[in-house]
Amino acid sequence: MFKSYQVGTIYGIPFRLDVTFLVILPVFAGLIGAQIELVVPVFNSAFGTDIDPGPLTAGMWPWVLGLVAVLALFACVTLHELGHSAAALYYGYEVESITLWLLGGVAKPAEIPRNWVQEFWIAVAGPLVNLVIIVVCVAMLLVLPPVDVLVFLLLYLAVLNLLLAAFNMLPAFPLDGGRVLRALLARNRSYLQATRIAVAVGKGFALLLGLVGLLALDFILIAIAVFVYIAATSEARQMRFDAAFEGITVTDVMTPVRELETVDATLTQSEFLNRGLGNRHTGYPVLENAEFVGVVTRGDVQSSQKLQKTVATVMTPVDGLDTVGPSTPVMEAFRRLGQEDPRPVAVVDAQENLVGFITQTDLMRAFKIVHERQESHTPQEPSQSRKPPNRQRTPRSRACHHRPESSDSTGEKKLRPDRTRGDS
Repeated sequence: MFKSYQVGTIYGIPFRLDVTFLVILPVFAGLIGAQIELVVPVFNSAFGTDIDPGPLTAGMWPWVLGLVAVLALFACVTLHELGHSAAALYYGYEVESITLWLLGGVAKPAEIPRNWVQEFWIAVAGPLVNLVIIVVCVAMLLVLPPVDVLVFLLLYLAVLNLLLAAFNMLPAFPLDGGRVLRALLARNRSYLQATRIAVAVGKGFALLLGLVGLLALDFILIAIAVFVYIAATSEARQMRFDAAFEGITVTDVMTPVRELETVDATLTQSEFLNRGLGNRHTGYPVLENAEFVGVVTRGDVQSSQKLQKTVATVMTPVDGLDTVGPSTPVMEAFRRLGQEDPRPVAVVDAQENLVGFITQTDLMRAFKIVHERQESHTPQEPSQSRKPPNRQRTPRSRACHHRPESSDSTGEKKLRPDRTRGDS
C-alpha cells in the first residue's frame, strides 16, 4: 500500500483510505458501466430476469450505475473487514486500522493470533459477512418492486459478494483461506511450522495467479499475485522473528533508568543542539524539579523555529508517550516503536515508576541476543497452545518521581531509580 489518510473511526477502529483507492474508484466505475450491456443478458439467462439493457446504457446511466455499484462494492469490502475486526475484538485482539486500497480492504491486527480456533473464526468472519449480504440482496429482490435498475444493482452486488467470498477463501496465504489453512495446520503443529506450509502454498497460488494474469493480460490479477507473494513472505518473516524472540522481555533489552541521560526542562533548544545532545540517543527524558515530565528528540528541536525556547515547549509530555511493562514481550514493544519517528517507548512498573526506555538502538541489542542464542542452539518454536498475551496497554504515568544522581555543567543528569519501590 501507499500513502493513506484517516477519514474517521468505526467502533473505535481508525478507518483509512489509501491514495490508490481514490485513483481506482473512477476506473472501476467506468469498467462496470461499460460492461452493463454484456452483463444484463447473462443475468437474464442465469436468473430468469427480464432486465431491459436499453435504458441502463443510455446517456449518463452507465456512469451513474457504475459509480453506485463500485461504492456499494467497497461498502461491502468494509463490512467484510469489520467482520474480521469484530471477531478479533471478541477474542481480545486489538485492531490498529481498516484501510481501503487498490485491491480491496485490509484490517490490520496489532498481533497475529496464536490460537488456531481463534484464527479460524477471525478468518472466516469476513466471508461470512459476504454471505449475509447475499441473503439480504436476495430478500430485497423478493420484496422490492421489479424495477430494472434495482434488480440489476442487487444482482450485481450479490454476484460480486459471492465472488469476493470465494476468492478470499482460496488457500493463498495471507488471504482468508490461507489463514484458515494455517489455523487447521496449527491443530497438531507449532504455529511456525504451520506458517511455513501455508506460506509455501500461498506463494504457489501467487505464482499461478501471476501466470494466468500474464497470459490474460489482466493487470489486476497480476497485482493481486504480487501482493499475495510479498505479504506471505513478510508475515513468514514476522513469524520467524516472533519465534526467535520467544521468551525475551522488555527487561532484557531496555536501557535501564539508572543509565538514562536526562535534560532539564529549563534547557533551551539552542543549548540542546550546541552540546551535541541528540547525536548519541534517540530520545532524552526531560526532568522538571526531579520529576519525569516528557521526552525530547533531536527531531523535535530541529523542527522548531524558536530555538531560544526551552526543550519543554517541544517535548512529548508523559501523557503522549506509549508505555509498556517490564514483562512485556519484546516484539510487542518494538511494534509500538515508530518506523519513522525515533521516539522511545517508556517502560513503567506496576507502581507507574519509570523503569527504562526501549529505543531502536535497543532493537539492535535484541537482535544481537537472538544471534548469540541461535549460535548456541536452535530457537524454540512458539507453542501452539500458548495463550495470547495481555493486550491492555500499561496506564500512562504522570508521577514518575526520581532524584538526579549527578549533575554537571552541561545540564545533563543521570536518573537514579527510587529504591523504596521495585524496578519491576
